[in-house]
Amino acid sequence: MPELPEVETYVRELEPLLQGQIVRGVTVRWSRSVAAPTVPAFVQAMQGKAFVRFERRGKYMLFGLAAVDRRQPSGGQASAKQRRDEEVQQTLLVHLRMTGRLIVYATPTAPSRHTHVIFDLVDGKQLHFQDSRKFGRIWLVDHVETVLAKLGPEPLQEEFQVEDFAKRLSTRTTSIKALLLDQAVVAGVGNIYADESLHLAGIHPARAGNTLTQTEVTKLHAAIQTVLEQAIAGRGSSLGGSNIQNYQRPSGEPGAFQNQHRVFQRTGQPCLTCGEPIMRITLAQRSTHFCPHCQPLP
Repeated sequence: MPELPEVETYVRELEPLLQGQIVRGVTVRWSRSVAAPTVPAFVQAMQGKAFVRFERRGKYMLFGLAAVDRRQPSGGQASAKQRRDEEVQQTLLVHLRMTGRLIVYATPTAPSRHTHVIFDLVDGKQLHFQDSRKFGRIWLVDHVETVLAKLGPEPLQEEFQVEDFAKRLSTRTTSIKALLLDQAVVAGVGNIYADESLHLAGIHPARAGNTLTQTEVTKLHAAIQTVLEQAIAGRGSSLGGSNIQNYQRPSGEPGAFQNQHRVFQRTGQPCLTCGEPIMRITLAQRSTHFCPHCQPLP
């Protein structure tokens, strides 16, 4: 599943490709990909909208949309003045879930069997939403909080404070691995970066959240930020080669951070810190990787 670094990579790389681009029309090939509004309302509302803002919240992509006066020729792209003058009227939210992708094509391209939504742009480009497992969802909303209200703090923003993080963990008997996957505790962390962060902090993933000392919480807080920043620099993690379920950037290229994983999907391989074999267990119904020497149970 694409996590914060992969989604951040999408947002950063889609912005120069889509900034100011105007939607001519939308084709929905699998109706359940559109969570809200209804498909006919979605298709109608998207027509004539320009992409003017690009943001991320947790694992969600947020594309701010503004209506553009199509009577003024612009070569299929909203002018800088139009973008300044128009305020965001609606937001297109995209959650890729397990296997979703957004791919930009320079010219109209035949859809694959996993292409569920096609955005035709006035300048001839196409944006394809592809999803082999069909869990990804798209929303078009007036107010983003209708979808995002329950998300916790952004781990790379000032709002993610050690004191608040410690408070969120202090009463929880759930495993720290499960808590890191809880998007109400911290937004954007998933299976990959929970494992990597816990290893960097030296904390066993099965530890209950309320057993962590203040020193351990501080280490974990810093480790989460370090791992996420490194993964963004590596443009995310692509696992298992080039199969259809693997994360790819908007260009179709893979990420590179998988080459820096210290524990995730390295079962039986030597720990890069101490040389002990990496172990794999199941926690919160998720595969969990750790080093028993570097991350001992008390």
